[in-house]
Amino acid sequence: MAVRELLLQEARRAGISVSQAGDEAGRTEVEEDALIHGLLEEQVLPVEPGESECRRYYDANLDRFRTPTLFEAAHILIEPDGVDEDAWTLAFERARKIIGEIGDDASKFAAAARAHSGCASAQQDGSLGQIRRGELVPEIHSALEALPDCGTSREPVRSRFGWHILRLHRRNEGRTMTFDMVRERIADMLEARSWSIGAARYVADLAARNHIEGIRIEGTS
Repeated sequence: MAVRELLLQEARRAGISVSQAGDEAGRTEVEEDALIHGLLEEQVLPVEPGESECRRYYDANLDRFRTPTLFEAAHILIEPDGVDEDAWTLAFERARKIIGEIGDDASKFAAAARAHSGCASAQQDGSLGQIRRGELVPEIHSALEALPDCGTSREPVRSRFGWHILRLHRRNEGRTMTFDMVRERIADMLEARSWSIGAARYVADLAARNHIEGIRIEGTS
């Protein structure tokens, strides 16, 4: 509240008007917010980053510019008929039998999914679509990662939902985007950071030079 009042006082002193604070799209703001916005737009000028600065940021943060590895996968869910271990054992044996029948044959896997899976994905041949790391429960994803392309799991994998027969259709490894692909994004981010730092310095300078009646700002006299 103290910072807000400080900025409002300065905006009025500087003669900022609501019309000056409007945006190009013509959207309206609450008057006080518009005054503060107009003041900061007038007083805080971000530094536009150069090519070398953008390149340094890119080289130091390559992991941020890597696309995720995608797993195109499918499953067949065999649900136990009860909660006791006997029901889980029967479901496990059923899943193992299906694995033995389908092997690595994609068409047999699709037919088995439609016929046996307890998941809604059965109508799409068991397809889970493209999956990123972290989108499946850990035990399922770990088993999926261990499969080769076009491979079906040799053993069912248990989750709280039942036993899963997994198939990995294709693994699309992530890749690092080139500097040219992300240069504009980096420049926008660095410019926004520059503006935030400039705004903080501007407010600190105002606080050092002004006094708000009844409020003391920490670090000022």
